[in-house]
Amino acid sequence: MSFTFADFFCGIGGFHQALASLGGECVVASDWDKFARQTYEANYGITPEGDITKIDAQSLPDFDVLCAGFPCQPFSIAGKRLGVQDKTQGNLFFELVLIIEAKKPAVLFLENVKGLLSQDKGNAWRTIQSSLKDQGYHVYHKVVNAAHYVPQSRERLFIVCFREDVGFDFPDPPVVRDFEFDAILEASVSSKYTLSDKGWAGLQARRKRHERKSFGFGYNLRGQTWTDTTRTIPANYSRGGREALIPQPGRNPRKLTPEELRRLFGFPEGFVIPVSDTQAYRQFGNSVVVPAVRHTAEAMLKAANLV
Repeated sequence: MSFTFADFFCGIGGFHQALASLGGECVVASDWDKFARQTYEANYGITPEGDITKIDAQSLPDFDVLCAGFPCQPFSIAGKRLGVQDKTQGNLFFELVLIIEAKKPAVLFLENVKGLLSQDKGNAWRTIQSSLKDQGYHVYHKVVNAAHYVPQSRERLFIVCFREDVGFDFPDPPVVRDFEFDAILEASVSSKYTLSDKGWAGLQARRKRHERKSFGFGYNLRGQTWTDTTRTIPANYSRGGREALIPQPGRNPRKLTPEELRRLFGFPEGFVIPVSDTQAYRQFGNSVVVPAVRHTAEAMLKAANLV
């Protein structure tokens, strides 16, 4: 192993997958959700710490890289737009700042929704950026769309920070994706993933009501035209699945299975999903896309002379 990393708000380990594949060793992980911790432990043999507010920063082992997809709800355009003033999630970013202040890792790799940049007229982003700079870091950011890597449109804000001014440039996306949508589909799928008549009728009615707002179904029939990229898969995908539905001759369309989502997010074959389908949908919907993170992480580590 050539470098060590910490994985906060770790979820099911998208950052872990990317950094471990580049030679990193995870020395500490943390997530408040017990089901995410269950999936993380099943795949990496590491039991994540729980509530980050209960962690004593001084007692943590040293590490070279801090990774964190810090809670996005307060910064999301789908949320309440309370930003860093939110009392339940937004201020958890400052728990990271306390850890950064205590451990001074060489590199930070943070992730959030792109709406963070414009939330509260940009004040949330300015607060976060100034907090990182106050800790002595040079801050670089870019909105990266995972559609360059996998067949899912998923724009996320990547924030990369260095203690030294390395003049970092985010890498150009690949010209060709490693795989296309058909490659993720299972040959045989249980009927439980097929939408009920009521569920399908409800989605069609909703589409009709919102058709002037370009309401769509992602990878599905729009008229009779297929798209080659899903819409962003959310944490509540299990409720309806409208972002990615698969047509079935003579039957209602179906949702993607957890195994298909595993592939869509770039997790490797053999990745264990030890939780219910509902929890699996939630976990993947909250995850980063592994190939997109890996591509940026590789450039980041080279700039920091860690690989």
